[in-house]
Amino acid sequence: MLSTMQDAPLSIATLLRYGSTVHGGAEVVTWTDFGAQRRSYAEIGRRCAALAHALRGLGVTGDQRVATFMWNNAEHLEAYLAVPSMGAVLHTLNIRLFPEQLVHVANRAEDHVIIVDPTLIPLLAPQLPQLTSVKHVIVTGDTTAGLEAPEGVQVHAYEALIADQPTEFHWPEIDERSAAAMCYTSGTTGDPKGVVYSHRSIWLHSMSVCMTDGMALRQGDNALAIVPQFHAMSWGLPYAAFMVGASLLMPDRFLQPEPLVRMIAEARPNFAAAVPTIWQGILHHLENHADDVSSMKTVVVGGSAVPPALMHALEEQHGITVLHAWGMTETSPLASVAHPPSSATGEEAWRYRYTQGRFPAGVEARLVDDTGAVVPSDGTSVGELEVRGPWIAGAYYGVDAPEKFDDGWLRTGDVGKITPDGFLTITDRSKDIVKSGGEWISSVELENLVMAHPDVLEAAVIGIPDPKWDERPLVAVVIRDGSDVTPTQLKEFMVGRVAGWQLPENWVRIAEVPKTSVGKFDKKRLRTQFYDGELCVEHV
Repeated sequence: MLSTMQDAPLSIATLLRYGSTVHGGAEVVTWTDFGAQRRSYAEIGRRCAALAHALRGLGVTGDQRVATFMWNNAEHLEAYLAVPSMGAVLHTLNIRLFPEQLVHVANRAEDHVIIVDPTLIPLLAPQLPQLTSVKHVIVTGDTTAGLEAPEGVQVHAYEALIADQPTEFHWPEIDERSAAAMCYTSGTTGDPKGVVYSHRSIWLHSMSVCMTDGMALRQGDNALAIVPQFHAMSWGLPYAAFMVGASLLMPDRFLQPEPLVRMIAEARPNFAAAVPTIWQGILHHLENHADDVSSMKTVVVGGSAVPPALMHALEEQHGITVLHAWGMTETSPLASVAHPPSSATGEEAWRYRYTQGRFPAGVEARLVDDTGAVVPSDGTSVGELEVRGPWIAGAYYGVDAPEKFDDGWLRTGDVGKITPDGFLTITDRSKDIVKSGGEWISSVELENLVMAHPDVLEAAVIGIPDPKWDERPLVAVVIRDGSDVTPTQLKEFMVGRVAGWQLPENWVRIAEVPKTSVGKFDKKRLRTQFYDGELCVEHV
């Protein structure tokens, strides 16, 4: 028996039409050298139509890939909406990939058009001769900023290209399961791999972002989207904002603590999303500057585990609630959010908030051991996390990777435990866990303990060879300026907070923990530095 319901596709075009009319008064504000640039969602809708007409004129008539090489700004939002709505596929190029990786992903995706910010031309231009499928480059703004493209590639100025185009477009009806956007993983292990999102998966993911058990984004919010639009679709914020009429504050290239704090003080956002390192930098800035960040109420933090000390400092010193979330490029990326149960209060609520959160309806999760057997979700048993659901990847684009998929489940590479009421705690990445004397030591737990010390800015833990125990933890620590705290004192600080046999005896003081292209601690580089003899290890 079939239902009697109408079968309307869940498409980005529907979001675009809805957001630009019903919520036409909401705004996207882009931070620039000259202050805030404002556009209403109604204006965004008209510019999206003009962009779609312009792209049609450049030969984008089907599911060709239109790539972006851009910061977070209004033009990037226009591409987010217009490209999928016209039936093409948006490809967000990660501006922080190594050049050879950038060439690899652009060619594999067969990008037809690239839209680029003028400030990023120096990164893109040297690679253009190697991009075999690119026919057009569009430079945002009024000029092409002196870009000389190779033979066979035409260069256009964004504003001139859309200036005389119609501001209405007949958005086609698109199969909701067809490709809407693609994003490549950050390539920390092997070549980046392509994840292709459907119109349906983006729509359902956007609904989850807006739910009270998700990010709870709602009409009237002013959301500071720090998480890059080139990384995991900016955690779904652009589409979710258009769905509910939340305004967006886009920081463009101004991602250092000082300009971010100034944005908060002047534009008054109440919601934001970024990786932990961003908030650590902001918190450190606020320790020395009396800026007004009182408008900020909730920040979603993901990408890596949030140190509890950071959560407490933001809330107790600045009234900012940290909402811990977990996900990855392959999960669109929102897969769990740490809202404590309504019955939990005080310390119990904090314990829930330290976790990576509870899985929303639609996302199933399980843990498996080294043999592939499912282990119980009892809050103590540990295994590798596997997930499945309507916005979870079931394959990579053009690449066979059977090791990443297990009978319809995505193998995340994260190791953790799940409580009977569905809360996830990530204890480590499978490649980062320290295996000492046959027992596992969580690098994340050690990092959080070290970073709880008031004189520590950052700490990253890797496993290094040990003749007796196979592996032991090495702590790479960044000490605050002016502090003379020693590794011996830091180790003493950890006594009683972790089992004695887990206490690290190997320490190295560094100026900064290396970061990946998406702001996570780059432990692969730390390991390389150790094996190359670049780290001066102290034994305490």
